Amino acid sequence: MPCDFEPRARGQVGQLLAHSIAAATVTPRAEFALAAVERNTSALIGFGRLTTDPHQQHGANIGFALRPGVWGVGYGLETVGFCSPSASTTSALHRIRGARAPRSEASAKTTAAAGMVKEGTIREHVLKAGQWRDSVLHAVLDREWAALSRAAQPSRPL
Repeated sequence: MPCDFEPRARGQVGQLLAHSIAAATVTPRAEFALAAVERNTSALIGFGRLTTDPHQQHGANIGFALRPGVWGVGYGLETVGFCSPSASTTSALHRIRGARAPRSEASAKTTAAAGMVKEGTIREHVLKAGQWRDSVLHAVLDREWAALSRAAQPSRPL
């Protein structure tokens, strides 16, 4: 399975962490980052991020990356859920979008399971290893997310 993220040097990871920590102190908050950890070992296995879109009122971008060894067990869907509008403290979000590599079937399955709708392809969107590649755009609207959230909650006896 192709992975769209390359390993980063310790210094690069430190810069990413410093940026995320600084972004958490800004008011109003425009970025939410989280670490994904393995359930049994608490080992770091990835990250998720939700950033508000300054060009789209009530819109946000979502992204996540997980180590390939943990794909297919639900961590991606869980990470997207934690980055959801109901989990964040941003102002009311109307639309959340994310882009993935066309060959990333794991991300395609995760976005579909999260209720995100494939909207199209952004041609030659990312320069990776000296080559341009397309991105596939997915999005979910607030009313769609709310309906999914209600359907996922267990029914309770009256």
